[in-house]
Amino acid sequence: MSSHSTIERRRPWRATPPVKPVPAPSAQGPRRGSRLSRLLSTSVVQGLLILVALVWITPLAGLFLSSMRSERDNASDGWWTALTDPSQLSLENYGALLKDSGIAAAFGNTVLISVPTTVLVVGIAALAGYAFAWLEFPGRDGIFLVVVGLLVVPVQIGLLPVAKLFGAVGLFGTIAGVVLFHVAYGLPFAVFLLRNYFAEIPREMLEAARMDGGSEWRIFSRLVLPLGRPAIASLAIFQFLWVWNDMLVALLFADSGSQPLTVALQSQMRQFGSNIGVLAPGAFLSLVVPLVVFFAFQRHFVQGVMAGSVK
Repeated sequence: MSSHSTIERRRPWRATPPVKPVPAPSAQGPRRGSRLSRLLSTSVVQGLLILVALVWITPLAGLFLSSMRSERDNASDGWWTALTDPSQLSLENYGALLKDSGIAAAFGNTVLISVPTTVLVVGIAALAGYAFAWLEFPGRDGIFLVVVGLLVVPVQIGLLPVAKLFGAVGLFGTIAGVVLFHVAYGLPFAVFLLRNYFAEIPREMLEAARMDGGSEWRIFSRLVLPLGRPAIASLAIFQFLWVWNDMLVALLFADSGSQPLTVALQSQMRQFGSNIGVLAPGAFLSLVVPLVVFFAFQRHFVQGVMAGSVK
């Protein structure tokens, strides 16, 4: 009895094999459902974006095809017939546009208004934004509050007083008057935007540059401007588009010799039936230039928009 119990006690111990967990039958269900929902959501978003792009680009394509068709073809049928009959397309209308002294001069006036305005607004706003962000001077916060308060002033309020002022000093009806008006009303937003962007630059970086003997101008030109390039590029794009597409200010402050392309095209709308051969290419030219500017600076624009979203 005792020997049997001893044998039982000396029997080698065998480990019990581990039990493998059996996955629940519903474990794969939510995963497949989530993948399907992500796929559907992505497809829906892509479909909506494609639809928006088609809706947006269709008028531009129609204007482009109309600008390359003759007046007789445009009067007889729609622009979409050129898709099946490419023989209707030619560059004769653009040749007539170059011969039209009024449209050609208006296009040059638009360039003379848009480019200086954009350069002045960006340059002055960059200097003022750096001063408000990193320089100490009396009344800095109060002046900046005044600049921010000017953002709520509508453009329409200043049209009549500024028109009287420009008439008194001899700027009414000139390109310089239009440029000065756009600069004055574009600076508040530009200063506000660049000041907030420059304020995000690490203080230690600027202090290290000052300790190395760098002057304020050198710090601004060699350090702040390169770091603020995305915001500056975004501001330049917006300012150029606002001025290029403006008609209200130019309609009031420009005369027949300084009117931009938008006013020149508007003045010919009454004769649309007889001037479509010049009006269509002129309208397309007024649209394609902002598109070229936007796509040329698209990379900087995206960087400026995403600058504050990712740290």
